[in-house]
Order: sequence, then structure tokens, then C-alpha cells
Amino acid sequence: MIDLRSDTVTRPTPAMLQAMTRAPLGDDVMGDDPTVNRLQQAVAERAGKAAGLFFPSGTQSNLAGLMAHCERGDEYLVGQLAHTYKYEGGGAAVLGSIQPQPIEHAEDGSLPLEKLAAAVKPLGDPHFARTRLLALENTFHGKLIPADYIRAATDWARSQGLGTHLDGARVFNAAVASGKPLADLCEPFDSVSICFSKGLGAPVGSVLVGSAELIARARRWRKMLGGGLRQAGVLAAACLYALEHNVDRLADDHEHARQLAEGLRGIAGVQVLSQDTNMVFAQFEPARCDALTEGLAADGILMRAVYGGPTRLVTHLDVSAEDVRRVVEAVARRLG
Repeated sequence: MIDLRSDTVTRPTPAMLQAMTRAPLGDDVMGDDPTVNRLQQAVAERAGKAAGLFFPSGTQSNLAGLMAHCERGDEYLVGQLAHTYKYEGGGAAVLGSIQPQPIEHAEDGSLPLEKLAAAVKPLGDPHFARTRLLALENTFHGKLIPADYIRAATDWARSQGLGTHLDGARVFNAAVASGKPLADLCEPFDSVSICFSKGLGAPVGSVLVGSAELIARARRWRKMLGGGLRQAGVLAAACLYALEHNVDRLADDHEHARQLAEGLRGIAGVQVLSQDTNMVFAQFEPARCDALTEGLAADGILMRAVYGGPTRLVTHLDVSAEDVRRVVEAVARRLG
């Protein structure tokens, strides 16, 4: 099957599985799993931060990061469509007692500074939650957020006494697309959640990086959130393999997405809305969406043509240039 639903669907390669079976192990709750420790140190160094902490998921990494920044009754500023606000089960509010203050995105995915400024609550007024943190994403819907904006937004946050957190689910895609080192993209932020289970091919795993003090707080929250793992080096080994072998090849995914967008543009009944990094957003003829989804599944292609909304097509480790050619041909045939 050619699966374009997400870059989370990748499967470990034989070499990654071999690395997992050969990983030296310990007890991570006791802090002595050597593979976990190696991963945490390697990611922190590449991100330019003092320390790192391994998590089973990006959702848990983000939540522990928010809780390390904020106390009960605090709030964080976040995009209306941001993952930590919309797609992580309301964890910040439910488990962290942190109030999200959603902000409407600009067209490029950024959060306008004037809207952020208007959302900050008056200090010392007991009517309001205490604004403590700005959370951003890079990338957003595949779009690389402009570096000038990131710098301006984080500088503004610090001028307000706010912490800064980056949901870096696809920050390696941002680094490859921008041609900048990971540390450059992470530098403006106090904490960054870095995911390995997207296009990097690991089955699970994220690492939260930041100062030693912040990571110490996050470690306590990780335990409370159920993230105390034992021989976690089996999982960390997959992330280490991804870090060492699968980062630079993200450029292939970006090129395949470009080829996919170019091919779809030539098909009647398809409107390509955007293509950035490894994501293509397209609009298919509404009356034919269900038939197209079913027909492509019969052709061995998984995607879901969305009626009345954009369809996201994502390239990744398990999608080749030949697969892209097959997808374009199948869509043309099904809509012909």
C-alpha cells in the first residue's frame, strides 16, 4: 500500500529494527538506561540545549513541557489550529490546569504580534488567568514559519516576561527546508518538543529539550503523566537510528511532495492549494470524493478525499518517486 494519510504511518526499516534489538539497556526510571541517556544527550546537543528528556509521544512531551513552564491557573498563548490546543485531547486544561488562550493564525501560520499582545492578561488582577507562555509550531501545515517572525515573536514574549515553547513535531523538516542547523531553529525557544515518529521513521518517541532546571521539572511531570519507562532503550535506539540516518533524507520527501503537487495540477477536478515541505493540500471535486477514496484504496493507495475541505497528502520515508508517479496516474484515471 502507498499510504499518504500522514508521515506517522512509517514502519521501522530492517536496519532500525536491528539497532533496537542490539541496544544496551538499563532502567530509565532509575536513570541508567545507556541508550536513552545517549539519545537525550545527542538530541540536546544538536538542538543547542543543556538537557533532554525522552517521551513515548509528542503529545506527552508537549504536555510535560507546558506543565514545566506553567502552574495551575496560568495560561499559554497558542494558535487556534495548533496541535497542543486542538489535537491533544485538551490535556493542558484537563491535566495541567493550564488555560489555553487560542489566537487566530495569519495566512502563513504565524500568530500576529498585535493579537498576541491583546491577549495578555493584566498582571495582578485576580479576575484573570496569569499569562505565562507562548507556544508556537514550526512547521505549520507543512509551511516553514519565517525565521524573522519567530525571532520577533520570541523577543516579544521575553519582553512580556513569558516563556517560549516550540512544538517541533516536524522541526527537522523545517531545518532541512531552511538549510539551517537544528540549533538555529531551537535557539529562540526555552523548550522544544522534537518528534521522531513522523517522517524520521521511528515507531514512537519524542525528546523534550531545554535548560537543566526545566527538564528536571518535566521529568517529575512525566512520571505523573505515566511516562516512567523501564528498558526504554529499545525505543530510544530507533530514535537514535533515525537521528543518525534519516534526517538529511527528508529532502527526498520534500521533493516527492513537489512532484506530487506538480502531477496533480495537471488533472481536471483537482485543485492544488499548497505544497510545503512534505505536505500537499488539494481540493477534489466534492461529488466524487467518496468514490475517489474508495477507488484509490482498491488501487493500493490510502488517502481520504475530504468533502467540502482540503485533503492533506503527506510524503514520507515509505513513499518513493515511483509511488508518486503511481498515485498521479491513479488519480487521473479515477477522475477521468
